[in-house]
Amino acid sequence: MAPSLRIAVLTETAEGERRVALDPAAVAQLVRAGRSVAVESGAGTAATFVDDAYVAAGATVGSRAAVLRDCDVVAVVRSPDEELAAALTEGQTLIGLLDPLNHPELIKTLTQRGVTTVAFELLPRTLSRAQSMDALSSQSSAAGYRAAIVAAHAFGRYLPMMITASGTATPAKVIVIGAGVAGLQAIATTRRLGAVVTGYDIRDASRQEVESLGAKFLTSSVAKGGGAGGYARVLTDAEKATQQRELDTALAGFDVIVTTAKVPGHAPPELVSAATLATLRPGSVCVDLGSSVLGGNVAGSVEGRTTVTGNGVIVVGGGELAADLPVSASQMYGRNVVAVLDSLAPQGVIVVDASDAVHQGIVVGHDGEVTNAAMRSVLRLDPLPAALPAGLAASSASAADRPMEKIA
Repeated sequence: MAPSLRIAVLTETAEGERRVALDPAAVAQLVRAGRSVAVESGAGTAATFVDDAYVAAGATVGSRAAVLRDCDVVAVVRSPDEELAAALTEGQTLIGLLDPLNHPELIKTLTQRGVTTVAFELLPRTLSRAQSMDALSSQSSAAGYRAAIVAAHAFGRYLPMMITASGTATPAKVIVIGAGVAGLQAIATTRRLGAVVTGYDIRDASRQEVESLGAKFLTSSVAKGGGAGGYARVLTDAEKATQQRELDTALAGFDVIVTTAKVPGHAPPELVSAATLATLRPGSVCVDLGSSVLGGNVAGSVEGRTTVTGNGVIVVGGGELAADLPVSASQMYGRNVVAVLDSLAPQGVIVVDASDAVHQGIVVGHDGEVTNAAMRSVLRLDPLPAALPAGLAASSASAADRPMEKIA
Protein backbone atom coordinates (compact mmCIF):
# COMPACT_ATOMS: atom_id res chain seq x y z
CA MET A 1 0.00 0.00 0.00
CA ALA A 2 1.32 3.45 -0.93
CA PRO A 3 2.41 5.61 2.02
CA SER A 4 0.03 8.31 3.17
CA LEU A 5 1.29 11.82 2.57
CA ARG A 6 0.70 13.88 5.72
CA ILE A 7 -0.33 17.47 5.04
CA ALA A 8 -0.52 20.29 7.59
CA VAL A 9 -2.76 23.35 7.30
CA LEU A 10 -1.97 26.30 9.55
CA THR A 11 -3.56 29.60 10.53
CA GLU A 12 -2.16 32.40 8.38
CA THR A 13 -0.42 35.05 10.47
CA ALA A 14 0.04 37.93 7.98
CA GLU A 15 -1.91 41.05 8.92
CA GLY A 16 -5.33 41.11 7.28
CA GLU A 17 -4.99 37.61 5.83
CA ARG A 18 -8.25 35.66 6.04
CA ARG A 19 -7.61 32.87 3.55
CA VAL A 20 -6.64 29.31 4.39
CA ALA A 21 -4.53 26.98 2.27
CA LEU A 22 -7.07 24.13 2.19
CA ASP A 23 -10.83 24.40 2.57
CA PRO A 24 -12.88 21.38 3.75
CA ALA A 25 -13.76 20.37 0.16
CA ALA A 26 -10.08 20.22 -0.77
CA VAL A 27 -9.36 18.24 2.40
CA ALA A 28 -12.06 15.72 1.48
CA GLN A 29 -10.53 15.34 -1.97
CA LEU A 30 -7.10 14.66 -0.49
CA VAL A 31 -8.46 12.17 2.02
CA ARG A 32 -10.28 10.27 -0.73
CA ALA A 33 -6.94 10.04 -2.54
CA GLY A 34 -5.34 8.41 0.48
CA ARG A 35 -3.65 11.48 1.97
CA SER A 36 -3.95 12.48 5.61
CA VAL A 37 -4.57 16.08 6.63
CA ALA A 38 -4.08 17.79 9.98
CA VAL A 39 -5.48 21.28 10.52
CA GLU A 40 -4.51 23.76 13.19
CA SER A 41 -7.57 24.54 15.28
CA GLY A 42 -9.15 27.74 14.01
CA ALA A 43 -7.13 27.85 10.78
CA GLY A 44 -10.23 28.29 8.63
CA THR A 45 -12.33 30.40 10.98
CA ALA A 46 -11.63 33.72 9.23
CA ALA A 47 -12.88 32.13 6.00
CA THR A 48 -15.96 30.70 7.81
CA PHE A 49 -14.62 27.12 7.69
CA VAL A 50 -15.09 25.81 11.23
CA ASP A 51 -13.11 22.97 12.81
CA ASP A 52 -16.10 20.61 12.68
CA ALA A 53 -16.26 21.00 8.90
CA TYR A 54 -12.66 19.85 8.62
CA VAL A 55 -13.30 16.88 10.88
CA ALA A 56 -16.32 15.93 8.77
CA ALA A 57 -14.07 16.10 5.69
CA GLY A 58 -11.69 13.58 7.25
CA ALA A 59 -9.02 15.80 8.78
CA THR A 60 -7.71 15.79 12.31
CA VAL A 61 -7.66 19.10 14.21
CA GLY A 62 -5.04 20.01 16.78
CA SER A 63 -2.58 22.56 18.08
CA ARG A 64 -0.07 24.24 15.79
CA ALA A 65 2.81 22.33 17.35
CA ALA A 66 1.07 18.97 17.03
CA VAL A 67 0.06 19.58 13.42
CA LEU A 68 3.60 20.59 12.43
CA ARG A 69 5.36 17.82 14.30
CA ASP A 70 4.24 14.87 12.21
CA CYS A 71 3.66 16.34 8.75
CA ASP A 72 5.43 15.83 5.44
CA VAL A 73 3.95 18.89 3.72
CA VAL A 74 3.00 22.31 5.08
CA ALA A 75 0.51 24.13 2.86
CA VAL A 76 0.41 27.89 3.34
CA VAL A 77 -1.07 30.88 1.54
CA ARG A 78 1.60 33.49 2.26
CA SER A 79 5.34 33.34 2.89
CA PRO A 80 5.99 31.94 6.40
CA ASP A 81 6.81 34.19 9.31
CA GLU A 82 10.05 33.74 11.25
CA GLU A 83 8.48 31.40 13.81
CA LEU A 84 7.10 29.00 11.22
CA ALA A 85 10.26 29.11 9.13
CA ALA A 86 12.31 28.18 12.20
CA ALA A 87 9.97 25.28 12.99
CA LEU A 88 10.31 23.57 9.61
CA THR A 89 12.65 20.59 9.56
CA GLU A 90 14.62 18.46 7.13
CA GLY A 91 12.46 16.39 4.80
CA GLN A 92 9.40 18.63 5.03
CA THR A 93 7.94 20.42 1.99
CA LEU A 94 6.56 23.96 2.11
CA ILE A 95 3.99 24.86 -0.59
CA GLY A 96 2.51 28.30 -1.08
CA LEU A 97 2.73 31.80 -2.51
CA LEU A 98 6.19 32.16 -1.02
CA ASP A 99 7.24 35.27 -2.97
CA PRO A 100 10.70 33.70 -3.29
CA LEU A 101 12.36 36.42 -5.39
CA ASN A 102 11.62 38.93 -2.62
CA HIS A 103 12.64 36.50 0.15
CA PRO A 104 15.90 34.99 -1.11
CA GLU A 105 17.51 34.54 2.29
CA LEU A 106 14.47 32.63 3.54
CA ILE A 107 14.70 30.26 0.58
CA LYS A 108 18.45 29.86 1.10
CA THR A 109 18.04 29.10 4.81
CA LEU A 110 15.22 26.59 4.31
CA THR A 111 17.09 24.85 1.51
CA GLN A 112 20.23 24.53 3.60
CA ARG A 113 18.10 22.98 6.33
CA GLY A 114 16.79 20.33 3.92
CA VAL A 115 13.30 21.78 3.44
CA THR A 116 11.82 21.52 -0.05
CA THR A 117 10.21 24.81 -1.13
CA VAL A 118 7.49 24.98 -3.77
CA ALA A 119 6.41 28.45 -4.95
CA PHE A 120 3.31 29.01 -7.05
CA GLU A 121 4.77 32.26 -8.44
CA LEU A 122 7.32 30.37 -10.55
CA LEU A 123 4.86 28.01 -12.20
CA PRO A 124 5.29 27.92 -16.02
CA ARG A 125 1.87 29.40 -16.67
CA THR A 126 1.85 28.87 -20.44
CA LEU A 127 1.72 25.09 -20.03
CA SER A 128 -1.88 23.91 -20.40
CA ARG A 129 -1.41 21.10 -17.87
CA ALA A 130 -0.30 23.66 -15.28
CA GLN A 131 -3.58 25.57 -15.35
CA SER A 132 -5.12 23.61 -12.48
CA MET A 133 -2.10 24.58 -10.35
CA ASP A 134 -2.14 28.28 -11.25
CA ALA A 135 -2.70 29.98 -7.91
CA LEU A 136 -1.62 33.35 -9.28
CA SER A 137 -4.52 33.27 -11.71
CA SER A 138 -7.06 32.00 -9.19
CA GLN A 139 -6.12 34.62 -6.63
CA SER A 140 -5.88 37.37 -9.26
CA SER A 141 -9.42 36.56 -10.34
CA ALA A 142 -10.62 37.03 -6.76
CA ALA A 143 -8.60 40.24 -6.42
CA GLY A 144 -9.99 41.70 -9.65
CA TYR A 145 -13.55 41.02 -8.59
CA ARG A 146 -12.93 42.47 -5.15
CA ALA A 147 -11.25 45.56 -6.63
CA ALA A 148 -14.51 46.46 -8.40
CA ILE A 149 -16.50 46.07 -5.19
CA VAL A 150 -13.98 48.12 -3.19
CA ALA A 151 -14.01 50.86 -5.82
CA ALA A 152 -17.80 51.00 -5.80
CA HIS A 153 -17.79 51.20 -2.00
CA ALA A 154 -15.21 54.00 -1.91
CA PHE A 155 -16.77 56.01 -4.74
CA GLY A 156 -19.27 58.52 -3.42
CA ARG A 157 -21.57 58.34 -6.41
CA TYR A 158 -23.56 55.76 -8.33
CA LEU A 159 -21.57 53.63 -10.73
CA PRO A 160 -24.47 53.07 -13.16
CA MET A 161 -26.69 55.64 -14.80
CA MET A 162 -29.64 56.26 -12.51
CA ILE A 163 -32.83 57.97 -13.66
CA THR A 164 -34.94 59.13 -10.73
CA ALA A 165 -37.62 61.69 -9.97
CA SER A 166 -34.83 63.85 -8.58
CA GLY A 167 -32.88 63.80 -11.80
CA THR A 168 -30.44 61.64 -13.74
CA ALA A 169 -27.06 60.48 -12.44
CA THR A 170 -24.49 59.93 -15.16
CA PRO A 171 -22.56 56.63 -15.07
CA ALA A 172 -19.06 56.55 -13.64
CA LYS A 173 -16.13 56.23 -16.01
CA VAL A 174 -13.79 53.39 -15.04
CA ILE A 175 -10.43 52.44 -16.52
CA VAL A 176 -8.69 49.16 -15.70
CA ILE A 177 -4.98 49.14 -16.53
CA GLY A 178 -3.85 45.66 -17.51
CA ALA A 179 -6.08 43.13 -19.27
CA GLY A 180 -4.76 40.06 -17.51
CA VAL A 181 -6.72 37.81 -15.16
CA ALA A 182 -7.28 40.45 -12.47
CA GLY A 183 -7.92 43.18 -14.99
CA LEU A 184 -10.48 41.24 -17.00
CA GLN A 185 -12.34 40.29 -13.82
CA ALA A 186 -12.35 43.93 -12.69
CA ILE A 187 -13.63 44.98 -16.12
CA ALA A 188 -16.40 42.40 -16.09
CA THR A 189 -17.52 43.28 -12.56
CA THR A 190 -17.54 47.06 -12.99
CA ARG A 191 -19.46 46.57 -16.22
CA ARG A 192 -22.04 44.48 -14.36
CA LEU A 193 -22.31 47.31 -11.84
CA GLY A 194 -23.26 49.65 -14.68
CA ALA A 195 -20.14 51.76 -15.13
CA VAL A 196 -18.76 52.85 -18.50
CA VAL A 197 -15.54 50.82 -18.58
CA THR A 198 -12.32 51.06 -20.55
CA GLY A 199 -9.63 48.39 -20.51
CA TYR A 200 -6.04 49.49 -21.14
CA ASP A 201 -3.20 47.24 -22.24
CA ILE A 202 -0.06 47.68 -24.31
CA ARG A 203 -0.77 44.35 -26.01
CA ASP A 204 -3.10 45.00 -28.91
CA ALA A 205 -3.95 41.28 -28.78
CA SER A 206 -5.95 42.06 -25.62
CA ARG A 207 -8.45 44.12 -27.56
CA GLN A 208 -10.76 41.20 -28.33
CA GLU A 209 -10.88 40.04 -24.71
CA VAL A 210 -11.67 43.52 -23.42
CA GLU A 211 -14.30 44.28 -26.05
CA SER A 212 -15.95 40.88 -25.56
CA LEU A 213 -16.80 42.07 -22.03
CA GLY A 214 -18.56 45.14 -23.37
CA ALA A 215 -15.76 47.55 -22.48
CA LYS A 216 -13.87 50.00 -24.64
CA PHE A 217 -10.26 49.22 -25.43
CA LEU A 218 -7.43 51.73 -25.07
CA THR A 219 -3.82 51.13 -25.92
CA SER A 220 -0.65 53.09 -26.51
CA SER A 221 0.92 54.01 -29.81
CA VAL A 222 3.51 51.58 -28.47
CA ALA A 223 1.04 48.80 -29.21
CA LYS A 224 3.49 46.02 -29.95
CA GLY A 225 4.04 45.24 -26.31
CA GLY A 226 3.15 41.58 -26.65
CA GLY A 227 5.85 39.01 -26.02
CA ALA A 228 6.12 35.25 -26.25
CA GLY A 229 3.10 33.34 -25.01
CA GLY A 230 0.91 36.45 -25.05
CA TYR A 231 2.66 38.09 -22.12
CA ALA A 232 3.77 41.70 -22.07
CA ARG A 233 7.39 42.23 -23.07
CA VAL A 234 9.77 44.67 -21.43
CA LEU A 235 9.59 48.05 -23.16
CA THR A 236 12.56 50.21 -24.06
CA ASP A 237 13.08 53.43 -22.09
CA ALA A 238 11.80 55.48 -25.02
CA GLU A 239 8.72 53.29 -25.36
CA LYS A 240 8.04 53.55 -21.63
CA ALA A 241 8.22 57.34 -21.78
CA THR A 242 5.81 57.48 -24.72
CA GLN A 243 3.40 55.03 -23.14
CA GLN A 244 3.38 56.86 -19.81
CA ARG A 245 2.88 60.26 -21.39
CA GLU A 246 -0.13 59.01 -23.34
CA LEU A 247 -1.56 57.24 -20.31
CA ASP A 248 -1.19 60.31 -18.09
CA THR A 249 -3.23 62.32 -20.55
CA ALA A 250 -5.97 59.69 -20.79
CA LEU A 251 -6.37 59.12 -17.04
CA ALA A 252 -7.54 62.65 -16.29
CA GLY A 253 -11.01 61.87 -17.64
CA PHE A 254 -11.80 58.87 -15.40
CA ASP A 255 -13.61 58.59 -12.07
CA VAL A 256 -12.20 55.19 -11.06
CA ILE A 257 -8.78 53.72 -11.91
CA VAL A 258 -7.85 50.10 -11.20
CA THR A 259 -4.19 49.12 -11.69
CA THR A 260 -2.90 45.54 -11.84
CA ALA A 261 0.84 45.67 -12.58
CA LYS A 262 3.08 43.30 -10.63
CA VAL A 263 6.63 42.19 -11.43
CA PRO A 264 7.91 39.32 -9.23
CA GLY A 265 11.09 40.22 -7.40
CA HIS A 266 10.93 43.88 -8.36
CA ALA A 267 9.15 47.04 -7.30
CA PRO A 268 5.90 47.46 -9.23
CA PRO A 269 5.95 50.10 -11.98
CA GLU A 270 4.38 53.43 -11.10
CA LEU A 271 1.57 54.01 -13.61
CA VAL A 272 -0.34 56.81 -11.88
CA SER A 273 2.05 59.56 -10.84
CA ALA A 274 1.53 62.21 -8.21
CA ALA A 275 1.16 64.72 -11.03
CA THR A 276 -1.61 62.61 -12.58
CA LEU A 277 -3.37 62.24 -9.23
CA ALA A 278 -3.40 66.03 -8.99
CA THR A 279 -5.41 66.22 -12.23
CA LEU A 280 -8.17 63.87 -11.02
CA ARG A 281 -11.44 65.18 -9.66
CA PRO A 282 -12.04 65.12 -5.88
CA GLY A 283 -13.74 61.86 -4.94
CA SER A 284 -12.05 59.88 -7.71
CA VAL A 285 -10.87 56.42 -6.65
CA CYS A 286 -7.68 54.50 -7.44
CA VAL A 287 -7.52 50.82 -6.46
CA ASP A 288 -3.93 49.61 -6.69
CA LEU A 289 -3.69 45.81 -7.06
CA GLY A 290 0.05 46.17 -7.58
CA SER A 291 0.61 47.66 -4.13
CA SER A 292 3.25 45.98 -1.96
CA VAL A 293 5.92 46.76 0.59
CA LEU A 294 8.12 47.67 -2.40
CA GLY A 295 5.73 50.36 -3.61
CA GLY A 296 2.75 50.49 -5.90
CA ASN A 297 1.34 51.40 -9.30
CA VAL A 298 -0.19 54.55 -7.81
CA ALA A 299 2.02 57.22 -6.27
CA GLY A 300 1.73 57.18 -2.49
CA SER A 301 -0.31 53.98 -2.23
CA VAL A 302 0.27 51.98 0.95
CA GLU A 303 -0.47 48.27 0.94
CA GLY A 304 -3.52 47.44 3.04
CA ARG A 305 -4.50 51.06 3.64
CA THR A 306 -6.79 53.67 2.16
CA THR A 307 -5.35 57.16 1.89
CA VAL A 308 -6.70 60.44 0.55
CA THR A 309 -4.60 62.91 -1.42
CA GLY A 310 -4.61 66.64 -0.79
CA ASN A 311 -7.05 67.16 -3.66
CA GLY A 312 -9.45 64.49 -2.39
CA VAL A 313 -8.51 61.44 -4.48
CA ILE A 314 -9.03 58.13 -2.65
CA VAL A 315 -6.14 55.66 -3.06
CA VAL A 316 -6.63 52.04 -1.97
CA GLY A 317 -3.54 49.85 -1.56
CA GLY A 318 -4.98 46.49 -2.56
CA GLY A 319 -2.11 44.14 -3.37
CA GLU A 320 -3.71 41.37 -1.30
CA LEU A 321 -7.39 42.07 -1.98
CA ALA A 322 -8.01 38.37 -2.59
CA ALA A 323 -7.82 38.01 1.20
CA ASP A 324 -11.01 40.08 1.38
CA LEU A 325 -12.83 37.33 -0.52
CA PRO A 326 -11.64 34.53 1.76
CA VAL A 327 -14.25 31.85 1.05
CA SER A 328 -14.04 31.83 -2.74
CA ALA A 329 -10.31 32.58 -2.80
CA SER A 330 -9.57 29.72 -0.36
CA GLN A 331 -11.72 27.30 -2.32
CA MET A 332 -9.86 28.06 -5.54
CA TYR A 333 -6.50 28.03 -3.80
CA GLY A 334 -7.24 24.67 -2.20
CA ARG A 335 -7.81 23.15 -5.63
CA ASN A 336 -4.47 24.58 -6.77
CA VAL A 337 -2.71 22.94 -3.79
CA VAL A 338 -4.38 19.60 -4.51
CA ALA A 339 -3.25 19.76 -8.15
CA VAL A 340 0.36 20.46 -7.14
CA LEU A 341 0.34 17.56 -4.68
CA ASP A 342 -1.05 15.27 -7.36
CA SER A 343 1.88 16.25 -9.57
CA LEU A 344 4.62 16.07 -6.93
CA ALA A 345 3.41 13.03 -4.98
CA PRO A 346 1.32 10.72 -7.19
CA GLN A 347 2.43 7.71 -5.14
CA GLY A 348 2.18 9.29 -1.68
CA VAL A 349 5.77 10.56 -1.47
CA ILE A 350 7.16 13.88 -2.72
CA VAL A 351 9.29 13.13 -5.78
CA VAL A 352 10.82 16.01 -7.75
CA ASP A 353 11.29 15.11 -11.41
CA ALA A 354 14.04 17.35 -12.80
CA SER A 355 12.91 16.55 -16.35
CA ASP A 356 9.36 17.80 -15.72
CA ALA A 357 8.84 21.41 -16.85
CA VAL A 358 6.33 22.09 -14.09
CA HIS A 359 8.65 20.78 -11.40
CA GLN A 360 11.54 22.73 -12.93
CA GLY A 361 9.67 25.96 -12.44
CA ILE A 362 7.71 25.53 -9.25
CA VAL A 363 10.27 23.72 -7.06
CA VAL A 364 12.65 26.39 -5.77
CA GLY A 365 14.83 24.30 -3.46
CA HIS A 366 15.12 20.56 -2.93
CA ASP A 367 17.52 18.10 -1.30
CA GLY A 368 19.79 20.89 -0.04
CA GLU A 369 20.11 22.57 -3.46
CA VAL A 370 18.46 25.70 -4.87
CA THR A 371 17.11 24.24 -8.10
CA ASN A 372 15.36 27.22 -9.70
CA ALA A 373 17.63 29.15 -12.08
CA ALA A 374 16.07 32.54 -11.38
CA MET A 375 16.43 31.96 -7.65
CA ARG A 376 20.07 30.93 -8.07
CA SER A 377 20.70 34.15 -9.97
CA VAL A 378 19.16 36.25 -7.18
CA LEU A 379 21.30 34.41 -4.63
CA ARG A 380 24.40 34.84 -6.82
CA LEU A 381 24.94 31.10 -6.98
CA ASP A 382 26.75 29.32 -9.79
CA PRO A 383 24.63 28.01 -12.67
CA LEU A 384 22.94 24.68 -12.22
CA PRO A 385 25.16 21.61 -12.56
CA ALA A 386 25.45 20.26 -16.08
CA ALA A 387 24.08 16.95 -14.84
CA LEU A 388 20.63 18.50 -14.59
CA PRO A 389 18.52 18.76 -17.76
CA ALA A 390 19.66 21.56 -20.05
CA GLY A 391 16.11 22.94 -20.22
CA LEU A 392 15.95 23.50 -16.46
CA ALA A 393 17.61 26.89 -16.37
CA ALA A 394 15.71 28.25 -19.33
CA SER A 395 12.34 27.01 -18.13
CA SER A 396 12.72 28.40 -14.64
CA ALA A 397 14.08 31.73 -15.78
CA SER A 398 11.32 32.26 -18.31
CA ALA A 399 8.69 31.66 -15.66
CA ALA A 400 10.24 34.15 -13.28
CA ASP A 401 11.39 36.81 -15.73
CA ARG A 402 8.12 36.91 -17.62
CA PRO A 403 6.56 40.35 -16.97
CA MET A 404 3.47 39.85 -14.82
CA GLU A 405 2.06 43.36 -14.95
CA LYS A 406 -0.60 42.43 -17.49
CA ILE A 407 -1.67 39.13 -16.02
CA ALA A 408 -1.52 39.61 -12.27
